[in-house]
Amino acid sequence: MPADASSADTLFRRITDYANRADPYPLYAELREHKVARQEDGKYLVGTYDEIAALLHDPRVSSDLRNRAEPDPSIMPPEGPPPSFIGRDDPEHDRLRRLAMRPFGPPHSPGRIDALRGDIARISGQLADGLRGKSSFDLVDDFAFPLPVTVICDLLGVPSEDIPQVHTWADTVVSGLDFPPDEDPGARRHAAYEARSAMGQYLGELAEKRRHSPTDDMLSALANEDGPEGALTQQELMVTTVLLLIAGHETTVNLITNGMLTLLRNPEALERLRAEPELIPSAVEELLRYEPPVQFLPQRTPLADIEVAGVTIPKGVPLILVLAAGSRDPLRFPDPDRFDPARRDNQHFGFGSGIHNCFGAPLARLETQIALTTLINLLDGPRLLKDPPEYRNSPVLRGPRHLLLGQGKH
Repeated sequence: MPADASSADTLFRRITDYANRADPYPLYAELREHKVARQEDGKYLVGTYDEIAALLHDPRVSSDLRNRAEPDPSIMPPEGPPPSFIGRDDPEHDRLRRLAMRPFGPPHSPGRIDALRGDIARISGQLADGLRGKSSFDLVDDFAFPLPVTVICDLLGVPSEDIPQVHTWADTVVSGLDFPPDEDPGARRHAAYEARSAMGQYLGELAEKRRHSPTDDMLSALANEDGPEGALTQQELMVTTVLLLIAGHETTVNLITNGMLTLLRNPEALERLRAEPELIPSAVEELLRYEPPVQFLPQRTPLADIEVAGVTIPKGVPLILVLAAGSRDPLRFPDPDRFDPARRDNQHFGFGSGIHNCFGAPLARLETQIALTTLINLLDGPRLLKDPPEYRNSPVLRGPRHLLLGQGKH
């Protein structure tokens, strides 16, 4: 190991090293000691709660990669489509987000998510029933993936026969977020760009059909409704629906899987939730703090030189906000490395904060609350068969690729 392998300027390299995927939290604690850490390649990492909170609300921090001093064409090809609203700044971000929100939630569609409660419970029950009698199973493939992908595809109006292709595209897009230390990211990111384009083309053609023959789904609403700002253009609709579809299931898969992994590692908490089901909502908030599905935001850029904890971060450099480190900051959360399903004052970064807080948070919360309730009540003495499990490659969207469980007598 090189002499400087544990220095602050290698933190991002070590955090993104797959060898540390199962437990990055000691590295996050190391980052918090520095608050701000400049990396060997010029990036800046921030890992403390107060500093992250301030930057998430700072208008001098851009979410648009086009503001980088040295744009990376492998991340955003010059010939590619414009970024979705999570990659835009106001006022364009605000306009696009409000247009997308009209058919999704309050004030224009206040009942859409709550109306899914029965369907989510039904799908969860069917999936859990399929696990009955099995001595072992993979929670990811057999439950945590099928639930949210079915829900988001139903919500958007994607035909069931097209769901496998949509999942293949989504997996390829998410793999473009990987940062393998010894691999040129160009090929992976190009594949993600191609998959995103193919998915956008598919959803655009589906939306065009819904313009002429609307149905009761969100894609029809997006294609046909005009808000005060006008309608989404065809390109904006394609980019927005790709975002909704990917974000609408990838992070929830991780949240459900990380949730069961955490509960099985903390059996007293699992038994408490079985006895006190009213604690499920606060337990989900604690999971978002303790084992968040989104570990950091890699795509922030200062629009001016800004000072953070006594360190000047130059205009135009890559700025990475390590949300998972901030959510375990002992200056903000008492005993932060303990999972407490009844934790109070739990203002975590599990869904971000500020103008870019997670658009789909209400749906992810509802799905995870119902999923964990179903699993806790219907599984027969579940236990981990492999710990730590095999993790996904992505350090950004961190979660098990497989979670092998046993149940019944052993």
